[in-house]
Amino acid sequence: MAIRRWDPMSEMMSLRHVMDRLFEDAWVPSWGTVRGAVESGFGTLPVDIYETEDAVVVTASLPGLKPEDIDITVQGDMLRIQGEIKHDQEVKDDQFHRRERRFGHFQRELALPTSVRADGVEAQFEHGVLTLHLPKAEEAKARRIPSRARAHL
Repeated sequence: MAIRRWDPMSEMMSLRHVMDRLFEDAWVPSWGTVRGAVESGFGTLPVDIYETEDAVVVTASLPGLKPEDIDITVQGDMLRIQGEIKHDQEVKDDQFHRRERRFGHFQRELALPTSVRADGVEAQFEHGVLTLHLPKAEEAKARRIPSRARAHL
């Protein structure tokens, strides 16, 4: 048995991390959860979000879906991706040996990092990957402000 030196600060930091996580889960919407996940059994909808000079780009993995099965809305600084993965009706429940694929309604809401123009959003859907280009609102774009030397009189 190894003797370990007691460090009270490490235990306090561990408690602090646990409390931070508890409050985050209670008050801050988790990016890893999907509304309706408990009812439908659907897991998280994985997304990547990055920003360019002119746009916010969101990429989401939606394997097995068709573009018409996906509903995308932008309201203010919130993006909502929702849809439904339909159940195979050809096979009956009692015929399955294993069932791991999820079916049902899913919804993911994301707070965008900056204001966007909802009227200019472009969506592409290819090979089960949804890519959204959300153009930044003019007031959100970075502007270069030239500085001028002041002449001394």
